[in-house]
Amino acid sequence: MRRTLPGIAGTAALALVLAACGGGSESDSNADSNTSSGDTDPTSMEAELTWWDTSDPTNEAPAYDKLIEKFNEEYPNVTIKHETVPFDQTQNKFKTAAESGSGAPDILRAEVAWTPEFASLGYLYALDGTAALEDNNFQETPLSSNIYDGSTYGVPQVTDTLGLMYNKALFEKAGLDPEAPPTTWEEVEAASEALQSKAGVGGIYLNSGGYFVLPFMYGEGADLVDTESETITVNSPEAAKGIQIAQDMVKSGAAVKPVANDPYGTMMTLFKEGKVGMILNGPWEVAGIADDPKFGGIENLGVAPVPAGSAGQGAPVGGHNYVVYSGMDESKADAAIAFIKFMSSAESEAFVADELGLLPGNADAYDMVTNERVALWADAMGVAQARPWIPEGGQFFAALDTMATEVLIQGKPVQASLDKAAETYKSDVVPDYSLD
Repeated sequence: MRRTLPGIAGTAALALVLAACGGGSESDSNADSNTSSGDTDPTSMEAELTWWDTSDPTNEAPAYDKLIEKFNEEYPNVTIKHETVPFDQTQNKFKTAAESGSGAPDILRAEVAWTPEFASLGYLYALDGTAALEDNNFQETPLSSNIYDGSTYGVPQVTDTLGLMYNKALFEKAGLDPEAPPTTWEEVEAASEALQSKAGVGGIYLNSGGYFVLPFMYGEGADLVDTESETITVNSPEAAKGIQIAQDMVKSGAAVKPVANDPYGTMMTLFKEGKVGMILNGPWEVAGIADDPKFGGIENLGVAPVPAGSAGQGAPVGGHNYVVYSGMDESKADAAIAFIKFMSSAESEAFVADELGLLPGNADAYDMVTNERVALWADAMGVAQARPWIPEGGQFFAALDTMATEVLIQGKPVQASLDKAAETYKSDVVPDYSLD
């Protein structure tokens, strides 16, 4: 059964008071019961909260510890037990604890695809009508991953997407304008030819992971499924047209053929060493690229939106959300909401962006960020596209990975590989959906 939180009082007393308009949606069924009274003194609030944080314990978690210290200046009697947990174990670990009713954290850093899944299982509180959604101008696409069945179950912590990353020095060597990167796949092919013939390097490396071929599908107006009609569309003519573009680039030599063993790692090595001019990747790699002595520093890195196909352009949105466990003690509710409101405020997310180079989910944070690594992604985030936010959304990529490997590495026919992915979706992922 879905349970909701009563509103947190004392919104104006938060350390990070925001002026932006609210960014969340409200469920009419529980908005009245969740409104805040606005008269609680933060110093009188007492609670001990456990937060499972899946970020890097060495390079990222210390920044969040600094924010917790700041939070405790306003809420001195709210103890936050900040526990870093391995990302690859947390999804199942949280589900097991929530199902058993023992051991689940009060607050969780949830990957975007986990949020609708956990909400569908009844493991998350709906936050509609609480202060968590007040005065925070969340970006629409990152926020969308928190909305399930008409209610909002989390708020964005960090967001990301894919972009066209390119080596400016190699562009100049090839006679290309580094301030005017390719905007279509046809322009990418032309730039690749120039990089090969004039700079003596590979043009673009296309990773064979399913996530990384989504821009080709989105560019033709395709998606994996249609959630409104409950139809599997991964093998639609539009999807096939997009994937065919990617395969043709590999076959023609415009794109470096991905290797079968560690294609992602190979892509990053070639790019950092200046052996390939372009890749499709996300902001999580900016620090590693910029700090690699072979690359030439942050000033040598260009980032642009993913190129467009015939129907437009788009890249999948990713990131993480703050969510609250529905089985927590109700006496902790106000403190949990106060904490995630503080952590997702524009000021807090700007601090994280400056410290770590991560992209804020709060739109107002961008005006406060000074980290140039974040500014690189402003245009790319403008074409970020919401994924199908259904409980099964995280299960789409195994079949998509297989398809991309078959098409880009093995050279198998595009339509047949997409048809096989569609059949896997039907049998293993969304059996109630119809085949297109």
